[in-house]
Amino acid sequence: MGATGGTTRGAADRVPAPAVFLASGLTQYVGAALAVGLFTVLPAASVAWWRIAVSALVLLAWRRPWRQSWTRADLLGAAAFGVVLATMNVSFYIAIEHLPLGTAVAIEFLGPVAVAGITGRGWRDRAGIALAAGGVVLLAGVQLDHAFTRDTLIGLVAILGSAVSWAGYILLGRRVAVRRDGISSLAVGMAAGALVWVPLAVGSFLPVVTDLGRAAAIVGVAVLSSVIPYVLEQLVLRRVTAARFAILLAMLPVTAALIGAVLLGQIPTVLELAGMALVCVAIVLSGQRPAGPDEPENPLPA
Repeated sequence: MGATGGTTRGAADRVPAPAVFLASGLTQYVGAALAVGLFTVLPAASVAWWRIAVSALVLLAWRRPWRQSWTRADLLGAAAFGVVLATMNVSFYIAIEHLPLGTAVAIEFLGPVAVAGITGRGWRDRAGIALAAGGVVLLAGVQLDHAFTRDTLIGLVAILGSAVSWAGYILLGRRVAVRRDGISSLAVGMAAGALVWVPLAVGSFLPVVTDLGRAAAIVGVAVLSSVIPYVLEQLVLRRVTAARFAILLAMLPVTAALIGAVLLGQIPTVLELAGMALVCVAIVLSGQRPAGPDEPENPLPA
């Protein structure tokens, strides 16, 4: 990595991980608002593919990974990471077509819960993920009375696939983040993911490229919901353990609730405030454990 990239990354490494997640959450939910508008004219799965494909193009143009040296193992690792990431996005978009958003968010969080439970060391990590999971459930507004129909079954299968993919994203993402330049690996990975899921583009190409408004919305969704958040998460993944990263992910629904309160006047309920408190306690608790020698909490060398 060049000197400029190393300097930029070093500066980013000094920003507290929760603050990075707050910024990531803010951009993600602005992007989500744009995506919702596209669901009325394009299938959700097609929107997910466009998000992945445009993100890959932006990252490839920025990082130009073909100018770097790659081993076969690095390329395969980046490709596997990208396919898992793309699968996570596609599955989630399909799920929210068939399930209430709160229910989908809560079920999907089973992925990070599993990662923290398996990779966590000591009672702090495990207590932290339990508190974070409880906080997410309270924040998500889970609907337990949703009728069990064919649509519900499709939604449940899709969101469980997204949960498994989210767990894979954390584990593979941390591996590519610490092995080499994680952002270039992200570019290669998202390109691989776009190629694997290219059948989803069938039928949506003309509606997007022939409408400037839709094309601009797609670019906005890609940059705000994928490029910025996933780049920020790569910076965090190289600094913290997989278990702590999984707990930090609980900040995303907290960010959504804060945005709703500030911008939309949606005052949090008592249960939502309790959920925010649980997530905050979980983050503080998990941050108290010193990292092991193979799990750095400090920036790695460039």
